[in-house]
Amino acid sequence: MEKEGFFERVYAVVRQVPYGRVTSYGAIARFLGTGGSARMVGWAMNNAHNLEDVPAHRVVNRNGVLTGKHHFPGTRLMEQLLENEGVKIVDDQVVDFKTRFWDPSVALGNRD
Repeated sequence: MEKEGFFERVYAVVRQVPYGRVTSYGAIARFLGTGGSARMVGWAMNNAHNLEDVPAHRVVNRNGVLTGKHHFPGTRLMEQLLENEGVKIVDDQVVDFKTRFWDPSVALGNRD
């Protein structure tokens, strides 16, 4: 799997995550047909900090935890960006995660 091509496919999905919603690394991987590559999606998100058009703050782990927060400048930027969109965060975790969760396979149609 070519890293740059995979990363661009990840970014294309993340650009579609609606305002005020979150998705997970694993959900993106499943949508792309690479279900076992959630960590690779994480690596792509680590490299997204320079891409203003990729809302990386909307990607969390499978439990709604802000595991990528240390890749954002400042100590609370990921949390602040989500809260600005109306997403409540308590102890680095999305409140009402199931309600806020956006599944690309459902919203965009399964690519498998």
